[in-house]
Amino acid sequence: MSWNGGFAPYVSVATRRRNAAKVVATLKKSGKTTEPVIIEGRKIATTFWGKAWCDHLENFSDYDNRLPRGRTYARNGSIIDLTIAPGEIHAQVSGSSLYQVQIKIKPVQAMQWQTIVQNCAGKIDSLIELLQGQLSAGVMAQLCDAEAGLFPKHNDIDLACSCPDWAVMCKHVAAVLYGVGARLDHQPDALFILRQANQSELISAASQASWTTTDNATDIDHDDLAELFGIQLEDPESSPVSEPVVKSTPVKIVKKKSLKVSLKIKQVPNTVI
Repeated sequence: MSWNGGFAPYVSVATRRRNAAKVVATLKKSGKTTEPVIIEGRKIATTFWGKAWCDHLENFSDYDNRLPRGRTYARNGSIIDLTIAPGEIHAQVSGSSLYQVQIKIKPVQAMQWQTIVQNCAGKIDSLIELLQGQLSAGVMAQLCDAEAGLFPKHNDIDLACSCPDWAVMCKHVAAVLYGVGARLDHQPDALFILRQANQSELISAASQASWTTTDNATDIDHDDLAELFGIQLEDPESSPVSEPVVKSTPVKIVKKKSLKVSLKIKQVPNTVI
């Protein structure tokens, strides 16, 4: 397919939406499911990961002249299908025709990922916090760093579209890249799938860090100690601090303490060792 004069014929937003709806309906009849990108309002992404992806994308200066058209296509529902797999993004975009977009993204380098894990060790307590972006600014800066973070660099991305546009990034590809940002709003773990990085390693590193930084001596809680031996102990907070026994201390007080302890020990079952 070729365009006269190198430019695609203009297709109104309403026409593109109708065409997209027809394609989706046809695919459904044939038993194929689609995952369209649906954006409400003007903002393409509203959560941390979605916005961080779009911000990272807009840092690529050589994409500047194509991104605005891509945002328009993403907003008006032209992306009728978008799937994210390890190292690959596949999409169908409705324009003057139906175009197939394929974006390949290299996995995060092993050493780079291990550095991220080490730098975040002990700072990420749960997978929910990670996926919702509810972490400290330092951790998020590490994960989102343009050079050493989780997002792909310019040379990690390979773009392809079935349209006749000669540009490396056509508006259909740009739309799909923005569509990824919108998808991350609802599926933030897709970023880790795309970069082939196991987010559970970040949680595991946090657990290991907590064990290695804990002193070998273990402090046993007062209540846990009582339950362990099956005896009743006085609350250390409510009991007065005992003064060191000196010669002037009455003997009867010492006897009273000894008697109290011996009575409580009798309550220990014979089976407890």
